[in-house]
Amino acid sequence: MKLKIKMQLSFMMFLEFFIWGGWFVTLGTFLDKNLSANGGEIGMAFSTQSWGAIIAPFIIGLIADRYFNAERILGVLHLLGAVLMYQMYTAVDFESFYPYVLGYMILYMPTLALVNSISFNQMKNPAKEFSFIRVFGTIGWIIAGLIISYVFLWDSEASREAGMLKNTFLMVSIASLLLGLFSFTLPKTPPVVAKDEKVSIGSILGLDALKLLKDRNFLIFFISSILICIPLAFYYQNANPFLSEIGVDNPTGKMTIGQGSEVLFMLLLPFFFKRFGFKKTLIAGMLAWTVRYLLFAYGNEGDLAFMLILGIALHGICYDFFFVSGQIYTDSKAGEKYKSAAQGLITLATYGVGMLIGFWIAGKVSDIYLVSPGVHDWENIWIFPAVFAFGVMILFTIFFKNVEVEYKE
Repeated sequence: MKLKIKMQLSFMMFLEFFIWGGWFVTLGTFLDKNLSANGGEIGMAFSTQSWGAIIAPFIIGLIADRYFNAERILGVLHLLGAVLMYQMYTAVDFESFYPYVLGYMILYMPTLALVNSISFNQMKNPAKEFSFIRVFGTIGWIIAGLIISYVFLWDSEASREAGMLKNTFLMVSIASLLLGLFSFTLPKTPPVVAKDEKVSIGSILGLDALKLLKDRNFLIFFISSILICIPLAFYYQNANPFLSEIGVDNPTGKMTIGQGSEVLFMLLLPFFFKRFGFKKTLIAGMLAWTVRYLLFAYGNEGDLAFMLILGIALHGICYDFFFVSGQIYTDSKAGEKYKSAAQGLITLATYGVGMLIGFWIAGKVSDIYLVSPGVHDWENIWIFPAVFAFGVMILFTIFFKNVEVEYKE
């Protein structure tokens, strides 16, 4: 790959995840403090990610793969996203905010697949080349959090009270406009499917891979993947509001420790696969969710602040050891025939169905343990996903038989 193209793809990936990390992390805090949204409404806002994940395959399968170059669709989606993000910036209540965030996530989620397609189309050896490009996405997410916390201080208590957190949407709107325009300069990525080629809804959604569920082991893994997304939703929806409410300084910046951890444990994953095997690696990932939430439940902003930092740092184990390992396992079970369909099915089940349920439950639990306006019983809120994740781990440990999975670097 030429250096120019490598730099283009890296900048594209940086902006793609700068945009996501620049508003999604602080969304719960913004809705609570600035729009006076309740837990159920915050859950609705976060669940737009799931609706976007459910609708995204149709945009990719019926439009992007058949009619237009991927880089052009990427540009159009981000230009439209910039407009919707600006509307979110100007919203004054949840009722006016929700339609814009729903529309935005329906447009944004397909771009995650598009940036991958554009990157893979330029690579001769994606297994070796993609990780270098993708890591700039994680860097973008981290930089967004650091800017919010340490440059503009938008998540400080004084700034939150002054309504400054809404500026994250303006920042992301500008970044989305920049990526939208920049996308038209990216290498050409033409459609991969002929216009007249028939395509079924089942193949778009990955339903062709449902045959894999006849395998008892894969069925247990599939169900566990959906269930573990319920405690995952608690982290995305509640972590930033929790840290902000209890008085942790620079909460958004501190949460970027999780992304750094994600990179570290991604590199360590091959070692754990070879040393402990697939089943134990997944169990470690699920156990990490339980430990993380217990640390959140009993830590505080004072002498036990290290427990909160450790809980954030566990993100690499929580995410990589279960979800990345799960993608590898799915790839090994599917074979060439159902490879793409199986990955699509898992994505639909987890980021679509699993997290849709998870965000709804997280919102309900947050409302149950609302002590007074702006004050929650966080210990009980975090105990719920801790116990739930532990239960999923026990079921997986009992019913999933150990298998050998080859990790291909």
